[in-house]
Amino acid sequence: MQFGNVFHELFEMRGDKGKKSRRGGEEGKHTRRRAKSHIAPEHTLSSPASVEQTKWANLPPELLLDIIQRVEASETSWPARRDVIACASVCKSWREITKGIVKTPEQCGWLTFPVSLKQPGPRDDPIQCFIKRERETSTYLLYLGLSPALCGDVSKLLLAARKVRRATSTHFVVSLVADEFSRASITYVGKLRSNFLGSKFTVYDSQPPQDSAIQTNYQSHRKMNPKKVSPRMTAGSYSVATVSYELNILRTRGPRRMQCIMQSIPMSAVQEGGVAPTPTELATCLPPNCCALQVSKGSKQLANFCSSDPTTDLEQGTKEPVILKNKAPRWHEQLQCWCLNFKGRVTVASVKNFQLVAAAEPCHNVPLAEEEKVILQFGKIGKDIFTMDYRYPLSAFQAFAICLSSFDTKPVCE
Repeated sequence: MQFGNVFHELFEMRGDKGKKSRRGGEEGKHTRRRAKSHIAPEHTLSSPASVEQTKWANLPPELLLDIIQRVEASETSWPARRDVIACASVCKSWREITKGIVKTPEQCGWLTFPVSLKQPGPRDDPIQCFIKRERETSTYLLYLGLSPALCGDVSKLLLAARKVRRATSTHFVVSLVADEFSRASITYVGKLRSNFLGSKFTVYDSQPPQDSAIQTNYQSHRKMNPKKVSPRMTAGSYSVATVSYELNILRTRGPRRMQCIMQSIPMSAVQEGGVAPTPTELATCLPPNCCALQVSKGSKQLANFCSSDPTTDLEQGTKEPVILKNKAPRWHEQLQCWCLNFKGRVTVASVKNFQLVAAAEPCHNVPLAEEEKVILQFGKIGKDIFTMDYRYPLSAFQAFAICLSSFDTKPVCE
């Protein structure tokens, strides 16, 4: 049987299963109308979908491994790479083998599963993306690809963010989908929060850093009763990075100056032979000891998960954070503007354009090639269209959050 026929049959099986689940939901509504104490029989255990799935689950492991390896090697771009996702969606045995075959973006340069958005990018060639701004809804969409003109309607949506203005700050809520930005949803990825002046931004992740030696602050989003918290509810965020813009009180002419302290990435990650923290799963539940915290109904929110300040701990400890700074542009006499070499990825002059490199001291023993390598670049190519290229040690979520800080108004920094 050809691979195309196999996946066609798999998609038909998933579609039949979805129809049956929706039909079961409608029957459940009628059942609840009869009586609240009615218990439905467990007829789904012997459903045809389960029997059909068993045929695929009982394939010999050697044959299954060979099939998934061939699919993973042949489908290297979206939307064709969704066939790899289809393999992981068949059953548990298929999913475990697929997860073992698919490599991280650092190793292969591809984005496959949602957890890839939290993993560091490749060390050599950057992953090229673009951001589309929707002014009407204050939404920012991150797509995988060179540009909308080249990708068209087949662009792969990676992340979405919605801007929420408040009295003293601005929040960007980041999600996996473009129509759900609730922090109680399993699609919640993290957020970006600014200070009153718009000169400092804090990046919050929905899950703790992979490296347990790096401590970060844990924050609660809302007041809640620990007895009523769902085990799948994401109730907090972890501070993983800080983006600061230099104040321009004298209103001197020039580009913005920014600095990023990546609290979740140690400086050793950019040293020779260093490794950046790489999560293997997306956390969609509360920390184990969060429910033990007592919260009164109308008083304070949950206390900080970690009592110590992360920046202080990193400075006193052996693991210093990676610090990124914007690459200094040069003044072009003929064009009468500040210029950077974006290698054709940026075509419109804008104060938002920037390139970030590692700010390493001689004592850090970082190779010169690593210091000059552009880790993240962001720039404008059209009306409400921007490019974003990132590489190791940043992840797609971290790079997207840093770029979102450039969209906020900064009257004291320009």
